[in-house]
Amino acid sequence: MKYFFSLLLSIAIISVATAQDFKKVETNVYLKKFEDAKTEIDKSMADPKNQAKAEGYYWKSRIYAALFQNEATRAKYPTAVEDAHAAFQKYAEMDPALAKVKEKGADGYFDMYATSFGVGINSFKEKKYEAASKEFEKAVVYSDYIFKNKWASSQQPFDTTSILYCAYSFQNAQKPDDAVKYYTRLAESKVTGEGFADIYKYLVDFNTKKKNKEGFEKYMALGKEVYPKENWEDFEIEYIDQNYDLAGKTALYDEMDAAGTLTETKYLQFGDVFVSVRNNDGVDSVTIDKYNRKAIDAFKKAYGKNNNNAIAAFNVGVTYYNFFNLEDDKYAANIKKLQEINANKPVVKDPKKKAAADAEHKAKVDAIKNENAAIEKVSMENVDIAAEWLTKSYLILKDKTPRSNTEKSVINKSVDFIANIYYYKMGRVRGKDAKLFDQYEAKYKEFDALHSTFK
Repeated sequence: MKYFFSLLLSIAIISVATAQDFKKVETNVYLKKFEDAKTEIDKSMADPKNQAKAEGYYWKSRIYAALFQNEATRAKYPTAVEDAHAAFQKYAEMDPALAKVKEKGADGYFDMYATSFGVGINSFKEKKYEAASKEFEKAVVYSDYIFKNKWASSQQPFDTTSILYCAYSFQNAQKPDDAVKYYTRLAESKVTGEGFADIYKYLVDFNTKKKNKEGFEKYMALGKEVYPKENWEDFEIEYIDQNYDLAGKTALYDEMDAAGTLTETKYLQFGDVFVSVRNNDGVDSVTIDKYNRKAIDAFKKAYGKNNNNAIAAFNVGVTYYNFFNLEDDKYAANIKKLQEINANKPVVKDPKKKAAADAEHKAKVDAIKNENAAIEKVSMENVDIAAEWLTKSYLILKDKTPRSNTEKSVINKSVDFIANIYYYKMGRVRGKDAKLFDQYEAKYKEFDALHSTFK
């Protein structure tokens, strides 16, 4: 029995000794004498036996967090935040249930969160995005502790603001991989609010650039669900444009067209994709012509979905106008050839050879004239179709108010192209058909007078 009481006494002495190790620390914390508390905790944690106690790291983290929280002591102890953060991590490792926090309070976590967030905001305002991102990362860590354990009155699962600022900072610091980690948390929780649609768009764009189809489709679906009124079709066509080769784009267009799943906007976008083929290096004229005609098909189908789509009508018209220009260039080149042939016609004095030389010369001239006659026929067909569609574009926009900047550009270009077409047609009938000439001249004057009048 005597041994039993001795054992109890020993246990009591050890307990009191353990409590005494941090008693002065605790007293100074409650008195808010954090520099005195730092002296005591540093002294206590120098003892190897205290380094094995979670309570020691609890007090150290709380004290150093308070030093970080106060502006004066933050300057005096510049490593306070790193020391606090390391102590918090060690404490959580040793006491995953956070029992001492529940017993003594979570003040340190609130100090770390609020101060890191405040310092982050100041760095963000100064456009020091690298520094801001590091602070907001800490703010997220400590706000997660606070929200997960319901130490705050808010019932939210996490602090949206600190996560958002963390993502913003990484984005502005040109660290998209890090920004995405935080935007992903928000998107997967389906957050909404003013400007939050950009979160989903950023993730869609990021996955487009990474050629990650699964990620692209995931965040497209989330974006459409949460913000159904946003324009997501531009992102879909951008993914196709960046991640499919020309054959793949063509096959996809044909498949979607046959299935009837293409919208007015997508037809327009595919048309732009096909027209842009001419800008690719090493593409031959046959391929360019093929895709110009495929673009026309897409633009016409966009117009078929909405006959008030002036852009679609303009694109059809201007593509045919470009066809005309190509033919007109051929016509002009042939005229130059004729001039050269006539200028270099050999003078043959021998009557026997002259007839043969004249016949050969005439054959060359006639061949070019016949070619130009065919070219002129095609040119007239192209300008007639161009005029038809450019006029549609003009009529859609002429009375529209207000017009967007794009629409102003389209209508001004439309009237200029139409004027050029009728000027060309005047030249073709000059001296041949006075009545047609007068009609074309009237049209030319009508549209030429509209030059740059749509503001």
